Amino acid sequence: MRYSSLSDFLSNGKTALAKGPVALVMAEDEVELDSTIRHNLDAGFRAVLVFALPHFTLADDVADRVHRVDYETCNEGALERAVNAVINAAGPIWFYYCYNAEYLFYPFCENRRVGEMLAFNTEERRDSVLTYVIDLYAGDLGQHPGAVALEDAHLDKSGYYALSRKDRWNNDLDRQMDFYGGLRWRFEEHIPKPRRRIDRVSLFRNAPGLELLPGHLFNFPEYNTYACPWHHNLTAAVCSFRTAKALKRNPGSTFEIETFRWHNSAPFEWHSQQLLDLGLMEPGQWF
Repeated sequence: MRYSSLSDFLSNGKTALAKGPVALVMAEDEVELDSTIRHNLDAGFRAVLVFALPHFTLADDVADRVHRVDYETCNEGALERAVNAVINAAGPIWFYYCYNAEYLFYPFCENRRVGEMLAFNTEERRDSVLTYVIDLYAGDLGQHPGAVALEDAHLDKSGYYALSRKDRWNNDLDRQMDFYGGLRWRFEEHIPKPRRRIDRVSLFRNAPGLELLPGHLFNFPEYNTYACPWHHNLTAAVCSFRTAKALKRNPGSTFEIETFRWHNSAPFEWHSQQLLDLGLMEPGQWF
């Protein structure tokens, strides 16, 4: 189904929000948009909403399987407006949001559907799943000047760290941390400070009054925690070409970057076990 605007979808397409989990894809451009949609469909999301400019095209094999909303995706605050409008119209279902050229991985995702993982989190009385945005980049920028290549994808295998998140009085927030690493750390001189974090609450269960804030945080503090008070919880990873794509597209950085590879680069294996082995997500109590 295609909708001419967000208000059109909210008026005529709300049946897509009857059951979760629902994936929301914000298409900033057409780069790997189709593969992102396929990845979400294969993961088992009951519905996939795609917010895209009207002239973007979708492949035939995905166009009829998604709910497409014509939307100005590159305006300031576009993500938060779309996500908040959708969750305000929905019940207590699970949502996931991402951009194009981003791919969700969670422990054992090759054999378990996303609904199984989220059911486990619900049983653990967790209404959110912390995800780490792991930068992907083409190994050979000569062959792939746009920095995006599924068959030549690399990631950093080390260089990640966390700092305690502070409140306005400089006190540590309970079970909240700011995570850093990847290209946003190695090329931080080209990244505005508010955008250097790699943590994102990409998976969450809707609740009355819930609101997505700028910076990929929610207005409910518990949603922004990495674990519950009594034990470690499952975390996931969003493997993303978004930063590499932006660094090579930005005139202020593109000519200063000849390669993204360094001594801690490794080919991305497109498998959750690699991310588990590198400590980039953990299964918690789920086996």
